[in-house]
Amino acid sequence: MPRRANDVEPGRFTATALLLIGLISCVIVYAVISTILRPQDRRLVDSAVRFTEGSRDHDAAEEGGGGCCRGIDNLELWGPAVKWGTDFKFNSSDGCCKACKVMCSGNDGPCLCDSWVFCGNKDACGSKFGECWLKKQKDVLVPDRQGGGEKVMWTSGLIFGQGQGIVGFETEHGVIHVKLHPECAPHSVYYILSLLTLRHCAGCQFHRAENRGSYWDSEGNHVKNAPFGPPYAMIQGILHAEGNMFIPIPTEHCPTIRRGSVAWVGSGPEFFISLANHHEWKQSYTVFGSVLPEDMDVVETIAVLPTRADVWNSVNVSVLEKPVSVTVWRMKTGQEQEETGS
Repeated sequence: MPRRANDVEPGRFTATALLLIGLISCVIVYAVISTILRPQDRRLVDSAVRFTEGSRDHDAAEEGGGGCCRGIDNLELWGPAVKWGTDFKFNSSDGCCKACKVMCSGNDGPCLCDSWVFCGNKDACGSKFGECWLKKQKDVLVPDRQGGGEKVMWTSGLIFGQGQGIVGFETEHGVIHVKLHPECAPHSVYYILSLLTLRHCAGCQFHRAENRGSYWDSEGNHVKNAPFGPPYAMIQGILHAEGNMFIPIPTEHCPTIRRGSVAWVGSGPEFFISLANHHEWKQSYTVFGSVLPEDMDVVETIAVLPTRADVWNSVNVSVLEKPVSVTVWRMKTGQEQEETGS
C-alpha cells in the first residue's frame, strides 16, 4: 500500500426562407465543429463522457445515492450568475451544490452552471444566509476568484461536466489523462489547478512502481486466496513543483480504491495511481481523480520498469531505478485547438 519515504460549459415565403437559413446554418456549424474536434480530441472527450457517467454511478452507490457535493469554506468565486442568490436559497451548501449539478448533468450540451457560491454562516451572513448563487465561469479550469480567507463568509465549489476537468500527466512513456473530481475533493482539485498555472513542475515525478504480479487480474480484481502484496499494484510519486510552498491538503472523500483511482498519500504531495481494486485498504485515501481507462496502459508500462528493493516504515517497496518525470497540463478544448491552430 502507499507509503511515504520519510514518515502528493409573417408570410409563407418568409417562414420557408427562415427554415432554409436555419438548416444551412446548422450544416455550417456542424462542419466547423467537425474540423475543430480532431480524432484524438474527440476520442478523449467521448471517453471522458462514458467514464464520467460510470464514475458518477459508482460514487452514488458508495454515497447512498446522492454522490459527492462539497465546496471550500471561506472562498468566493466570481463570474456571471445564472441564478441569483437573492431569491434562490437553501438551508445547506449541499443543496446549492446539487442545484448546480442538476444544470450540468445532461448529454445535450455544455453545463449551464459550473460553479456555485453559498452563504451558510448565520452570524456572518445575516440577511444573506442561505443565498445560493449559481454561476458560469469563462474558464472552469481557471475560476474567477473574488476573495478568500477567514473574513470571507461564502462557501464555493466547482462542477465539471462531461469532457471537462481533464488534465494530462505527461511522461516519457505517454500521457495519463485524469478526470478530476471537484465535487468530492475540492481542496485537492484546486491544488491540481494551481499546478496548471506554473511554468514548470520540476520535481513532479513517479519514483515507486509496484506491478500487479499474479495477485490481481488485468481488470484489477484480486485473485482468490492470493496475498495482497508485495507487489501492491500501484505507482507512486510526488506532485510538487520545487521552490513552491506546499500546504497540506485536508482529508476529503475517501472511497474504496479501485483500478485507475488517483489519490493522495496522507495530506500530499505524495500521490499514487492504483492498478487494482483495493478493498483491503478500507477507504483510507482521498481520491481526487480517475485515469481514463484507455490510458491505464501507460500506468502499466511504468509499473514494470526496472526497480530496486527498499524498505519504507517497515514495508518492503519497489523504487524505480530511474524516476519518471511528470508534466501537468490541461486538455485542450475544441475552441483552444482552433485558436492555437494545433
